[in-house]
Amino acid sequence: MSTTSFDHPLLPKVHNDDRLAIDIPKSAHQVSNDSWFQVGIVLGTGVNSAFALGYAGIIMVPLGWVGGVVGLILSSAISLYASTLIAKLHEYGGRRHIRYRDLAGFIYGQTAYSLVWALQYANLFLINTGFVILGGQALKAFYVLFRDDHQMKLPHFIALAGFACVLFAIVIPHLSALRVWLGFSTFFILVYVCIAIALSLKDGLESPPRDYSIPGTKNSRIWTTIGAAANLVFAYNTGMLPEIQATVREPVVNNMIKALNFQFTLGVVPMHAVTYIGYWAYGSSASSYLLNNVSGPIWLKGMANIAAFLQAIIALHIFASPTYEYLDTKYGVKGNALACKNLAFRIVVRGGYIAITAFLSALLPFLGDFMSLTGAISTLPLTFILPNHMYIVARRNKLSLLQKSWHWLNIIFFSCISVAALVAALKLITVDSKTYHVFADL
Repeated sequence: MSTTSFDHPLLPKVHNDDRLAIDIPKSAHQVSNDSWFQVGIVLGTGVNSAFALGYAGIIMVPLGWVGGVVGLILSSAISLYASTLIAKLHEYGGRRHIRYRDLAGFIYGQTAYSLVWALQYANLFLINTGFVILGGQALKAFYVLFRDDHQMKLPHFIALAGFACVLFAIVIPHLSALRVWLGFSTFFILVYVCIAIALSLKDGLESPPRDYSIPGTKNSRIWTTIGAAANLVFAYNTGMLPEIQATVREPVVNNMIKALNFQFTLGVVPMHAVTYIGYWAYGSSASSYLLNNVSGPIWLKGMANIAAFLQAIIALHIFASPTYEYLDTKYGVKGNALACKNLAFRIVVRGGYIAITAFLSALLPFLGDFMSLTGAISTLPLTFILPNHMYIVARRNKLSLLQKSWHWLNIIFFSCISVAALVAALKLITVDSKTYHVFADL
C-alpha cells in the first residue's frame, strides 16, 4: 500500500485514498439532506435525553458542587473542541468521510478502520441498551404511580419498551427521516425537564437544609469519582459525529460547526438546569432517576415519566442509525421505504437487533457498570483521544509546536483517564456481580 511521505517519527503516515484497500460503499441512506438546525436538534436530543434525569445522582452526588459544576462546564467546552476537530476533518483529503471508520481508515489504514468500527458499534450498542433500560424504568415508574402491586416487574417493562422501539425503527427508515419526530422529541424533553425542575424547586423550598457531603469512605470515593468523570464524558458522547455530519447540507463543515455551537450553547441548558436544581433540592440523596425523588400530583409525575419513555425511543433511533445504515447499505435496501421488500427487511433485521438489545437489557438491568467499561474502552478514545491524534496527523504541517503540544497533552491526559475508568469499571462490575442477579427488578 502506497502512502504519502512523512518526516515525523512519532506519527503514522496518511494513506493515499486512491490506493487504500478498504471498500467504502455509497450509503443507502440520505446524505447532505438536512439543515444545520435539524442536525443541531439531533445533537441536542442526545444531550438532553432522559439520561439527563440521572446526572444529579451519578455526577453531582459523587463530585459535589464544585467538582460537579466545574466538571460539567469543562466537559462541555472540551467536548465542543473535540467535536469541532472531527467536524473539520469531514472533507479531509478531498472527499467526504461519512462514517467514523472511513475517516480512521483513510488516515491510519485497514487495521484502524476495523478497530474503530468495532469500538464504535460496541459503544453504540451499549448506549442503545441503556435507552431500552431507561425506557423500561420510566414505564415502571409510571405503573407504580397508579398500581404498586408488584405484578409487573422491570423485565416486563423493558420488553414493552423494546417492542415500542421496534415499531419506531420500522416506521423511520433513516436519520434524516426523523424531521417532525425531532419536534416531538423536543416537546418531550421540555415536558420532563420542566416538570422535574418545578417539582424539585417545590421540594427544595419546602425541605430542611440538605446534606451535600460526598457519601462513602475515603477509598470508595476514589472509585466513585473516577466513575463520575466517565459519566461526564458519556453526557456529551460524540462517537458517531461523522455519521450525523453526513446528513447535513453543503457547506458541510460550516453548517456542522453551526449545529455544534447550537448544541453546546442553547442545547445544553435543559440538561445543566435539571442537574443543578435536582442536586440542590435533594443533595446527596438525589437518585439516578430524578423523577423517583420528586413529590407532587400523580398525574404530573405520570406525564413526565411517559414523556421520558417516548423520548428514549426517539433517542435510541439516533444512536442505532449507524447500525441501520450499515445493514441497509450492505444488503442494498434502497428506494421507497414502504416497499414490501424494504419494510420486511426492517421488520426482520431491525426487529431482531432490538430484540437482542431488549433481552440483554432485561437480563442485565444493572448494565450501567458495563457501560462504564465500554466507555473506558471506546467512548473516551472515540470522543477525545482519536480526534486530537487524527487532527495532528492530518494537519501536521500546518500546526505550530505549541498547538501540537496542546493536542498531545489532551491525548495523554484522556488516555490516563481511560485507563483509570477501565480499572474503576472492572471493580464496580466485580462488586455488583455479587449483589445483583439476572432479570433483577431494580
